[in-house]
Amino acid sequence: MSLESLIARIGPLDVEAMKAAQARQDTLTKPAGSLGRLEALSVQVAGITGNPRPRLRHKVIVTMAGDHGVVAEGVSAYPQEVTAQMVFNFLRGGAAINVLARHVGARVVVVDMGVAAELGCHERLVDKKVAPGTGNIARGPAMTREQAEQAVLAGAEVVEAELEKGLDILGVGEMGIGNTTPSAAVAAAITGRSPGEIVGRGTGVDDAALARKVAAVQRALAVNRPDPHDGLDVLAKVGGFEIGGMAGAMLAAASHRVPVVVDGFISTAAALIAVTLAPHVRPFLIAAHRSREKGHRIMLDWLGLEPVLDLDLRLGEGTGAALAIGVVEAACKVLDEMATFAEAGVSERKE
Repeated sequence: MSLESLIARIGPLDVEAMKAAQARQDTLTKPAGSLGRLEALSVQVAGITGNPRPRLRHKVIVTMAGDHGVVAEGVSAYPQEVTAQMVFNFLRGGAAINVLARHVGARVVVVDMGVAAELGCHERLVDKKVAPGTGNIARGPAMTREQAEQAVLAGAEVVEAELEKGLDILGVGEMGIGNTTPSAAVAAAITGRSPGEIVGRGTGVDDAALARKVAAVQRALAVNRPDPHDGLDVLAKVGGFEIGGMAGAMLAAASHRVPVVVDGFISTAAALIAVTLAPHVRPFLIAAHRSREKGHRIMLDWLGLEPVLDLDLRLGEGTGAALAIGVVEAACKVLDEMATFAEAGVSERKE
């Protein structure tokens, strides 16, 4: 599979399925539009899947992990070894993403995209390691262009494998100490906004570390000069392996008409890469929530996405995506299971 062939497989939404879904919504036992975003979400999912009454039985959250050389600039409140430690926590089922995935009945797929440690063999760990961490973007490129493409295609391969097990809706999340810094660099490069407008506190850094983060992103952009119109160039110069993997997962899901729920700040940076590579992937994306990271609103506005939730989340891992998947599933169940006026014998609105 090449990146070009992957992108070429992504088609438009199914307009007829959306019309049929909207027509059914208009006959359900409620005032038209009274369920607000739930109605719109169900119609969007109908268009994505091509099914006027979509059913989301197989829910999957892919959590991709990678490390970042930019932690050497003092941009994180946590040491780099926490990335590997949290991967093992995911595999044991003890992290927030595991709890929330169980809550909505989703399976979690943990992927090593570039953790700076040898994690060994584990039956539930998917090994797609491109390299043990990226370069320091404040001093040079994160990776080569070839590695960037490898990361995107590796993420796509994860989705292809999950499709064989059943996949009706995909949530994308991540883990990687320091990864809000490359995500901010990706966002600044693509949206054209300044690092000061994008960079936030991430894991909760103090004012001094926040200043270091802003300076690191400024240097990364000046040193690497990423081309905002070339998604692979942005990824290679200032991104991360897990960011590339998530972008590839989004492209692959869209190519198979599977809705994609984008988690938070880092996942949205991956969505910026995916949409820059393939603008027609945008309608397949659902923004899970609005993060507390101040630049997240700018990123969502650039993508034209309205978040499902706004809960002051900033954890990552796919936690917001898990919660939003529950809402999207509820929207589809209303469309599919709710009675129409005719079926229920309820009088419709007077004209």
